[in-house]
Amino acid sequence: MLPHITAAMIDNWKSFHMLKYLSVAFAALFSLLSVANAAGTVPGFSLTPQFDNTGKAASGCKLYVIQAGTVSTPQNPYFDSSLTQVAPNPLTCDATGRVGQFFVADGTIKLRLTDKNGVQIFVGDNLLVVGPSSGGGGGGGTVDPTTILATGDFKQAYGTSILTGFVRCNGRTIGNATSGATERANADTSALFAFLWQNDPNLAVSGGRGANAAADFSASKTITLPDCRGRVIAGLADMGNTAANWLTSTYFGATPTTLGAVSTTTDHVALATANLPPYTPSGSVSTGVTSTVTQIQSAANGGQGAFATNSVAGAVGNLAGILGITLSSSFTGAAQGGTSTPFSSLPPTILTTIYIKL
Repeated sequence: MLPHITAAMIDNWKSFHMLKYLSVAFAALFSLLSVANAAGTVPGFSLTPQFDNTGKAASGCKLYVIQAGTVSTPQNPYFDSSLTQVAPNPLTCDATGRVGQFFVADGTIKLRLTDKNGVQIFVGDNLLVVGPSSGGGGGGGTVDPTTILATGDFKQAYGTSILTGFVRCNGRTIGNATSGATERANADTSALFAFLWQNDPNLAVSGGRGANAAADFSASKTITLPDCRGRVIAGLADMGNTAANWLTSTYFGATPTTLGAVSTTTDHVALATANLPPYTPSGSVSTGVTSTVTQIQSAANGGQGAFATNSVAGAVGNLAGILGITLSSSFTGAAQGGTSTPFSSLPPTILTTIYIKL
């Protein structure tokens, strides 16, 4: 006998399944929010007043955002939670010592706080980035964007325009907004300025290098970008290993283990004699002895003609013996072969624009 099904039982069944569907929907929505947000901030610094070592408001203090686990490798802070508007690094406190709102990629971060004169107030590594910044919840689990493309990384693009977050490797300069830099003069170049300053001492800094990269950037100096114009990128000869012998200092004009070294030759090279195959000429040479001996005989006979009793060969031998001379002949032939025109050494190539990450 089947149990009696009441209207109340049907309502309870509907309510149960409705709650089940809602719970699944909310779980899916929360999952999407967690994935969509991959940024956060660091409590205690963003929008928080900072104080110097005497307890006074640290007016004009500097907050350096650094990659966790490194000494001073910069990591970009951003003005927005979508990590598209790069903020200056270091961030500068206002007159009350307050650091403006900033966002960084989820994970951990290192922060260094100094006063306006560069005296360190605080340094902390592996600080937790709390986020997502707009989802209400714990930190996201997506990939840190700076592990995909970090400051100083090269990127090729099939175009010639200016890209947000990058500058072109064209040998021009970068610096702060008042530096007069020719490629980009903006506060967002500070991280790349420091990166290049630290990694390549051969890059020119206007007015000469000062105590450190931060001081030079604040002093409105510029630094020259790597110059990739018309050049193919190749690996250093050593890269942490013993140097390979593919590249030579003669070709580069500098040691091939030096970062940023460039070749000194062009795409057309003159062929040297040492590059030609060995060749040994052979053959015989006619000296014109008959005419020469006839003239000598005529002169010796008072201009009355040649000695009729002597053969040409005998006359040459007798005369050479009498005078103690050796007869020889030489000749200069016409130039043979090419015209020393340089030949192309450039492989099939396609051209793009090479950028470097700010």
